[in-house]
Amino acid sequence: MYLVTVLGNLLIILAVRSDSHLHTPMYFFLCNLSLADMGLTSTTVPKAIVDVYTHSTVISYVGCLAQMSLFIIYGCMDDLILTVMAYDRFVAICHPLHYQVIMNPHRCGFLVSVTVVGSLLDSLLHNLMVLQVTCFKDVEISNFFCDPSQLLNLTCLDTIIHDIFVYFIGVVYAFLPMSALFFSYYKIISSILRVPSPGGKYKAFSTCGSHLTVVCLFYGTGLGVYLSSNFSLSLGEGAWASVVYTLVTPMLNPFIYSLRNRDIKGAISRLLSNTVPVPCIWGTS
Repeated sequence: MYLVTVLGNLLIILAVRSDSHLHTPMYFFLCNLSLADMGLTSTTVPKAIVDVYTHSTVISYVGCLAQMSLFIIYGCMDDLILTVMAYDRFVAICHPLHYQVIMNPHRCGFLVSVTVVGSLLDSLLHNLMVLQVTCFKDVEISNFFCDPSQLLNLTCLDTIIHDIFVYFIGVVYAFLPMSALFFSYYKIISSILRVPSPGGKYKAFSTCGSHLTVVCLFYGTGLGVYLSSNFSLSLGEGAWASVVYTLVTPMLNPFIYSLRNRDIKGAISRLLSNTVPVPCIWGTS
C-alpha cells in the first residue's frame, strides 16, 4: 500500500509536468496535494514497516518530535491545499471570464506559500506545547506513530491552557478551512443550478467532482480519527482510524483523480507510452 501510494502520486506529478496542456492552476495545486500525500505517508509508514520487521516499537525522543512535526506539516498542507483547490473551482465556475486574471501564476504561488507557512506555524505551535513535557521516558503511545493529539495529553501545562490551545488550533486549521470549503461549494452548486441545460450542469459539476470526493474522504477519515480518539473505549480503534487517515486516503487520491479525469488519464497514458520501450524487429522492412 505504501508503494502504491508513492508511485501513484509520483505518477500524477510526472504526468502533469510532462503535459503542457495540464499546466493550469488546478493541476498545479493537484501536484502540491500529491507531494503532501507522499510526505504524510512517508512520515509514518516506513518507520512502522521497520518496527514490524525488527519487532521493536521504540522511538527516540528526537525521532518522535521529528515525526510529529513532519506529520503536522504534511497533514496541514493537505487540509489547506484542499481549501485552495475549492477556491480555484469556485473562481473557475462562478467567475469563468476572470479566471485567468484572478488565478494568475503569482497568486497560485502565493496561495501555496501560505499553505506551507501555515503548516510550519502549526507544527511550531505543537512543538512548543509538547516540549513542556519534562519526562518523556518509558511513555506508551497507543498508535503506530507519534500522534500529536496523544502527545499533547502528556504535557505538564494547566488544563485551561491546554484546552485553549486545542480550541485555537481547531478553529484556525479545521473550522476556518471547512467554512471556506462549504462556502465555495455553496456558491458552486448555486451557480450550477442556474445552468439551463442538463449537459452544461454535468460538465460544470464534473470539473469539481474529483475534488469533492477527495474532500469527503479526507475530512470523513479525519473526523473518524477524532471521534475514535475522544469517544471510543478501545485504543485499537483509534489506531485503525489513523491507518485509514494516513495511508488509505493518500493511496486512493491518485485513483480518484485518474479515473474521474480524462485529461489526467490521457496524460498518464502518453507518459507511460513514452517511457515503456517498444521492441524492434530487425531485418524487416
